[in-house]
Amino acid sequence: MPTIEDVKAFLQEKGIEVWEFDQWTPTSELAARAVGCSVAEIAKSILFLVGDRPVVVVTCGDVKVKGSLLKKAAGLTGKVRLPKEDEVLRHTGYAPGGVCPFLLPDHVTVVVDSSMRRFPRVYAAAGNDRSAVPVTVDQLLEITGGLEASVCQDHNHGP
Repeated sequence: MPTIEDVKAFLQEKGIEVWEFDQWTPTSELAARAVGCSVAEIAKSILFLVGDRPVVVVTCGDVKVKGSLLKKAAGLTGKVRLPKEDEVLRHTGYAPGGVCPFLLPDHVTVVVDSSMRRFPRVYAAAGNDRSAVPVTVDQLLEITGGLEASVCQDHNHGP
């Protein structure tokens, strides 16, 4: 299980700083308050199970992932569901509230949602529930080896 120290060392090699806070950051709202940005600028990392395949979606804090779009983007079939807490830890190595897109196991597919392109910088978690990493979408794609796709309901038009 990667620690925040592992994530810091990994990102430092790439010239990216990890911010740590005294306050909790496990939700987009709390993270935005700690960072001092909008909820939309928080890059939340959510694990989904598509059939039995783990997929981490990194998306803006103000949108919801649409299962049909996720399946299409990842090229997978089966029911899309949110996992239980123990499944999150088992598949990602991180506890819920601290899942980050960095240092994930190789078998986890990463999908970076295009909605984040609205911002020059977004803020992802760094592996615990008191951290943030300022990154660009291009940096996220490069570091994670993720696939960019539109997997969320249109943020301008609601559900």
